[in-house]
Amino acid sequence: MAASTGAADVAASDLQGLASAAPSMDNPSIQYSMILDHLIGDKRPVKDLSPGVMGGLPVPFKSDEQKMIERGMESCAFKSVLACVGGFVLGGAFGVFTAGIDTNVGFDPKDPLRTPTAREVLKDMGQRGMSYAKNFAIVGAMFSCTECVIESHRGKSDWQNAVYSGCVTGGAIGFRAGLKAGVLGCGGFAAFSAAIEYYLR
Repeated sequence: MAASTGAADVAASDLQGLASAAPSMDNPSIQYSMILDHLIGDKRPVKDLSPGVMGGLPVPFKSDEQKMIERGMESCAFKSVLACVGGFVLGGAFGVFTAGIDTNVGFDPKDPLRTPTAREVLKDMGQRGMSYAKNFAIVGAMFSCTECVIESHRGKSDWQNAVYSGCVTGGAIGFRAGLKAGVLGCGGFAAFSAAIEYYLR
């Protein structure tokens, strides 16, 4: 009797062990699905990837003032003003340089044999430099403004923006002398812009 009772107890314990083992075999699948939810599912936490963590150079977070300054610097108005100032400086330097190598600077047609004074030469160089500076400033501002507007409208930054802007700028400048001059100015500025973009890119 004692042996049968012991065998019955062993059998009962084995059945309880199998019953308890059955849910434990389902646990890995449940845990695996929970892991998947946390890795690629809806429970996955969204993290800001920092270049410093990924092996790159750390980038500090930008404040609202810095973002506002960046938006202002990327605006069409700022680009136009910057191009206008750059064109003014470049045009002035170019005008002074061309006047310096021109032998007719300070030349008086009424008295061709008279040698011009240094003051007259400097005055002529200043007038030519100012004239070139104004023209370069106008062209630079028009080109930069139209390119920025076209780029914002198209939503692309490629060589076509410069070609369209060159055509608009050249046409607007040339139309003051007539329709033919406007068409030639549009084509000439567009071709020049395309060549510059091809060289830079």
